[in-house]
Amino acid sequence: MIRWLWKWVKRLLVVAVLLIVALLAPVGYVEVACRGGETVASDYTPLLPPEWHRAEGRTLMTYPEWHIVHAYDDYGQVITEGDPHDFGYFRAVGGFWGSLCALSEASPPHGGFDWTTKQTIYVIGVSFTAELMLKAAYEETIGRFYTWRRGPEHSVLDDLSARQARDYAAFLQQTPWYKWDFKADIAEQAAASEGTPRDNERRLALGLEFSAKSAYAGVIEQAVAGVGADALRLRMVVQADPADIEGLDGVELVETRPEGLVLETPRYRALTGLMQEMAGRGVDFVEIAGNDDIMLTALAPAPLDGALYARTRQGYGDTRSLMLMKVADLAAFLRENGDKVEHVHDY
Repeated sequence: MIRWLWKWVKRLLVVAVLLIVALLAPVGYVEVACRGGETVASDYTPLLPPEWHRAEGRTLMTYPEWHIVHAYDDYGQVITEGDPHDFGYFRAVGGFWGSLCALSEASPPHGGFDWTTKQTIYVIGVSFTAELMLKAAYEETIGRFYTWRRGPEHSVLDDLSARQARDYAAFLQQTPWYKWDFKADIAEQAAASEGTPRDNERRLALGLEFSAKSAYAGVIEQAVAGVGADALRLRMVVQADPADIEGLDGVELVETRPEGLVLETPRYRALTGLMQEMAGRGVDFVEIAGNDDIMLTALAPAPLDGALYARTRQGYGDTRSLMLMKVADLAAFLRENGDKVEHVHDY
């Protein structure tokens, strides 16, 4: 009996080791195969004081986390009309590591990636990979069986979970994931369930997923509170008349310099809308957070010329392109491609 148990323990250990190796393999690939040469220090002389500088390489490193936001958005879009097994989980995971590889190769001229930030991105990537692989394993087996048993029409909780997924993706545009109320989703599903086999299966599967995320969110929120949240505002230098920025929400004129106006603005999703409006008013950008290069994502039927990386969006059918450009060229790009620009990646 002991020999039999030990044999199964060894088999489980082998499986565990193989799973760990599989999860860490993309990290090794990025480290070995995605190097872009020696890191080069920028020869640009910033106009803003050092306390308002942010490492230029961070405009590239902000994307991997946004890829996860976009993946949740794609998922919500797919299951609105389809089912969870219709979502390409491996495509979403591949997009994370593929974009990180392209960004890593492009990073040396922009100061490279500091190891602390890379470690964080790797941890996020491995967690994202594990989450989607577990979800794929379930939805392609048990989940698929219950959709077959249900028939072609969505159940009440199919539609509700699709709406919750879309709401969650929209929430992530400006707010950290760990602030989402997963327990409220569980309660809403319990109240809406009609007790059909598919509803019961959705309640169980999503209830376990949301409960685990809720517990993990509490841990992450405490950790963030301990180290402090990232800065919510940045400064930039623009060429404009003071009248051009009047009435812009959250924008403060700090000073006027020969090179232009020094503005303080919000960061994250709110910044993209502000910059689009500023460009529409004729404002030109000179420097952002002490940098002269910046990246953005744009949506179009096909990859844009000069894209650093491009990937087709699931559920939408169009393509997301990562565009790296000079800050001085940003306003013109926004004016010419305003309907395509999705997000300007600050630092």
